[in-house]
Amino acid sequence: MKVLSNHPTEILILLFLIITYVISAVEKIFDWKGSVSYIKNHFENSPLKNHVSFLLAILLIIEIAACIFMVIGVYQIYTSEQKEIALWGIMLSAVSIIFMLIGQRLAKDYPGAMSLGVYFLITLLGVYLLNK
Repeated sequence: MKVLSNHPTEILILLFLIITYVISAVEKIFDWKGSVSYIKNHFENSPLKNHVSFLLAILLIIEIAACIFMVIGVYQIYTSEQKEIALWGIMLSAVSIIFMLIGQRLAKDYPGAMSLGVYFLITLLGVYLLNK
């Protein structure tokens, strides 16, 4: 358990984000039609309304890639205390949050955009710690 005593915050942030993105990706994959329908409805008055499926697919790919990098990163931190792969994963996580923020702002969902701030702060803390 040396890794938990040396890097507890980094590991916990990575686990938090892995859980968040795995659940998000699984929901999108197993209920693609429902996800697209919900988001189309959400963006019906925005410039994104005709591109929902494409943009959702891009977001899904980024989420899956972020999860893969973060899982490998946790393993690397545990085995060799290397943080580079985890940092790549958490940076992809930040990019996905920025994409979601753009969508929420264009949809004029200001409470939804504001709620992303919590995830972004956690992600930025992870970037800071993994980049040290």
